[in-house]
Amino acid sequence: MMERFYNPVFVKELKLRFRSFKSFSGLMFYLAVLCIFIAGFLLLTTEFTGKGFFRPETSFMMFAVLTILQMALVLFITPSLTAGAISSEREKQTLNILLTTTQSSTQIVIGKLLSSVSFLVLMLVAGLPLYSLVFLFGGVSPSQLISIFLFYLVTVVAIGSIGVMFSTITKKTIVAMIATYGSIIFLGGITAFFFFLTMAFHQMGNAVGASTSFMTYFWASINPGALMLTLISPEMGNALAELSGVELPVWITYLIAYVLIIVLCLTIAIKKLRANMKSNR
Repeated sequence: MMERFYNPVFVKELKLRFRSFKSFSGLMFYLAVLCIFIAGFLLLTTEFTGKGFFRPETSFMMFAVLTILQMALVLFITPSLTAGAISSEREKQTLNILLTTTQSSTQIVIGKLLSSVSFLVLMLVAGLPLYSLVFLFGGVSPSQLISIFLFYLVTVVAIGSIGVMFSTITKKTIVAMIATYGSIIFLGGITAFFFFLTMAFHQMGNAVGASTSFMTYFWASINPGALMLTLISPEMGNALAELSGVELPVWITYLIAYVLIIVLCLTIAIKKLRANMKSNR
């Protein structure tokens, strides 16, 4: 039974990744950024005296900013781990050897993706002790933390799938990385721009604005930053529902959209993996 789920590509990639100094230097950088932020926030709150009151409202603010910061770090780091999954094998001229093994295209693609996601999960878990400071001062519920980390995982897998797809359909790692970062800019930045644009049209109250209510909700529902804000503060989600007229919670639409992204990107990567090898002959 276990042999059916055993993936040699995943095991090999996992061993190589966790034995690499580059991986753990990246983990150190990630934790250092979080520590610097928390230390700076505490110093600013106590006016550099190390003494004072830390109210639950302040703790909640630190949690909110830390959540957005961690999401930004995850989005920044993920392409560097996944965009070279297949293209690096092609550049090292080892892809053809890998494809002649008994491993299917699905095992290769899933194994490459899971090895990268595993390291990113390690980073998220390593940052959990820093979040424990929030619970010392109150203002945040454990259910909020759990839901946020679950959607971190969904976002990581989705962005990782995009990176693996571009790594499969392009020949150069740098091209795949640029394309993956471009996708992140679209999901995180362009969707925010379209959200504010459609919201402005909607608030104008004319015919054009009336027809953009759903698009206002749509652009917000696929934006990782907007999702985190609605999870942190449900009042924002209620305000968005009232503005757009759509009662469906943002997290449901986000989950559906990102699951579709994962399925679509992995399907393309699996289909194109051996097709590219045949075209190169």
